[in-house]
Amino acid sequence: MKLFKTILPQFTVITFLLNGLMACNGQTQHNNSGIQANSPTQFYGLNATAVDMDKNIRSIFQDSKGNYWFGTNGAGVYQFDTKALKQFTVKDGLADNQVINIQEDALGNIWLGSGQFVISKFDGTKFSKASDKINITKGTSTDWISKNNDLWFYSGGGVLRYNATSLDYLPFDPASSTAPFSLSRYGVYCILKDKKGNVWFGTQAEGVCRFDGQTLTWFKEKGLAGPAVLGLFEDSKGNLWFGNNGAGLFLYDGKTLRNITTEKGLNNANFRATGKAGPGTLARVYSINEDKDGNLWVGTVDAGVWKYDGNDLTNYTTKDGLTSNAVNAIYKDKNGELWFGTDANGICKFNGTNFYEFIIK
Repeated sequence: MKLFKTILPQFTVITFLLNGLMACNGQTQHNNSGIQANSPTQFYGLNATAVDMDKNIRSIFQDSKGNYWFGTNGAGVYQFDTKALKQFTVKDGLADNQVINIQEDALGNIWLGSGQFVISKFDGTKFSKASDKINITKGTSTDWISKNNDLWFYSGGGVLRYNATSLDYLPFDPASSTAPFSLSRYGVYCILKDKKGNVWFGTQAEGVCRFDGQTLTWFKEKGLAGPAVLGLFEDSKGNLWFGNNGAGLFLYDGKTLRNITTEKGLNNANFRATGKAGPGTLARVYSINEDKDGNLWVGTVDAGVWKYDGNDLTNYTTKDGLTSNAVNAIYKDKNGELWFGTDANGICKFNGTNFYEFIIK
């Protein structure tokens, strides 16, 4: 069985450490005539406890019970059941106060991952550090297997897979076989399991990898390799979208890989050369999701959020009521509503006309 299959050429590496992947600012491509550029409206939760939520939101998740979870960059995680807001930190058993990934297993346990590649498990009562016991593998074809209920987590040189019995480290490169917590060019920042059962991984500098259950296939062309891939998303039509922190937005329809940012002339050459922010660009993509009408929403770290209807791109920034031009996370809840988690300005939502700030009091 052939495990590694590289179908696209390698590119020059530009390393971006996870803790340095943040900036601000923003602008536009199309006029937002239907958007009111006033101060954001506030949303107040019902009978919530008097806990102030941290403003730097890195992840958003709604569990099977309807509870919302908000992961932060350094203040732990918050649970909101629409009545009470609770905060959990390392003092409560959380493995790390940075929470950049939240998911739920078949038994209802909540799993939380951090940029330090450590993992916490919440069983409804207490937190435990799940990454204390890891089975280190060599990443061979017999190690790489996938089942429907597997959970996948970020790691420094590959991925961590939980299969209900063990937490296994699967390195992409033999040189990373003993370093799950040390960041390398193969470090994973985002993971997606698509409708066909393929698992996709966005890496630090090697582009995107697809695991189909037998073979690892790498996608690296058109600038996808180099800067970190921070966002992966499958839309309602089965198209795959990749968000790159420098090269922008990519579309893969199962046959052809396209760089939408380049096609639309929205690159930020200054960022690649100097690290400067790029208002009005679509170069530094952090998050991707889709609304009820099939429009794609793309969050950037320096140019607000973009809506893409398949033809036209519309940019929304703080001038349009967005609480921040740095959008770390976009999440669609069970009602089909979009939540935008920002860097230093909390959470906002969009009602189809304008953005409003989500505040729990």
